[in-house]
Amino acid sequence: QSIALSEEHSFPYLRAFAMALRGWSGGVTEAEEALEAFRQTGAGLWGVEVLAIVAEVYADAGRSTEALEHLEASLAEGRRTGERWREAEVHRLLGELLLRMSPAAHQEAEESFSQALQVAREQHAKSLELRAALSLSRLWCRLDKRADAHHLLAGVYGYFTEDFDTADLRDAKAFLGELSHT
Repeated sequence: QSIALSEEHSFPYLRAFAMALRGWSGGVTEAEEALEAFRQTGAGLWGVEVLAIVAEVYADAGRSTEALEHLEASLAEGRRTGERWREAEVHRLLGELLLRMSPAAHQEAEESFSQALQVAREQHAKSLELRAALSLSRLWCRLDKRADAHHLLAGVYGYFTEDFDTADLRDAKAFLGELSHT
């Protein structure tokens, strides 16, 4: 509907962004078309987000090299424009992708997750901090740093006082349970 309304009212920028959102679930071809449509608008705002969406689509399709290129482009675009609202999540996604590409890339992934945590904390973005803490805790668990993993995740999880039915909070609670029982 957003695409149709944007076309009807001649809003190419909004059309391109709506295409990117649709591409998130539609696959690589739609994501690539959305990125091209976005670039054709000449707009810069939300470029970080569009690049990150396309990167996630590539990653989900098993195209890690392209995903990595787009995540790095997203970070570079954020540095260029000052658009930082998605930065923590892009760092987290980068860490997850690095581990997917090479399970031995612990140090690089840990650096990405730590950067994600730092940015989320600077921005007081508790949901993004939770995601980063969960990713880092999972990595630490694999590296036999279970106590550190539990301490980090429990500390961030403790900030939340409501909306425990969200996927991220359910995942964090489940992982905390796993850490407590082993």
